[in-house]
Amino acid sequence: MLQCTNIGRIATREYYNSPQATLNFFNLKIVKPKVCVARDTYQVGNQLHIVNLEDAAGVLHTCERVLVIGCSGGGKSTLSRRLSDHLQMPYISMDRDFYWLPGWVKRDRETTRALISEAVSRDRWIMDGTGSSSFELRMPRAGAIIWVRMPRWLCLWGVFSRSIRHSGRTRPDMAPGCPERLADREFLSFIWNFERQTSPRIVDGVRRFSPDCPVLILTSRRQMRQLLSLVGA
Repeated sequence: MLQCTNIGRIATREYYNSPQATLNFFNLKIVKPKVCVARDTYQVGNQLHIVNLEDAAGVLHTCERVLVIGCSGGGKSTLSRRLSDHLQMPYISMDRDFYWLPGWVKRDRETTRALISEAVSRDRWIMDGTGSSSFELRMPRAGAIIWVRMPRWLCLWGVFSRSIRHSGRTRPDMAPGCPERLADREFLSFIWNFERQTSPRIVDGVRRFSPDCPVLILTSRRQMRQLLSLVGA
């Protein structure tokens, strides 16, 4: 359900990021005063150092390490690979490089954290994956964070469409020997509850481990295309 609110020039806690907004760490100014917000969306407000598309594009051209996070199916892997190719940053997929072994066998936690620690110590990378349990390892090393925060329905559609598109084959961002399969009930529940359960962990993680890191929040495919255009990808 959407709620439309006339909020004037200063944002209230009902505000949810819109393409017309310009935000900073201490206040949040709005160009377009009437916005629509989802009642079940976790409110970021002015808790993070949010940047707009133009500023983010400039940051991406100068920083060495970028963290791309968000709900499954939102398009963060595709975005990460495009940015990696254009910015010539090594692409790291958490699913492919840390979490999974052939046959959909989950790697043990100790080994996973050791692999993450080694990867984030490298000079340059763009890392694709949320994984809130390792925020303390990754966020302090990030020079920029891109939060792909698509609507729930779009994430569900993204997971469904990729399962059809890659049926029986392994996605580029998945470990070898892990062919694409239909999402089970547990995975669909994770997507359905992402805003309520995981978004607060993202905000808390940034505040605790990388409070001054610029964060770009993308809430539509159009914004993703705009970002790629601005960086020349």
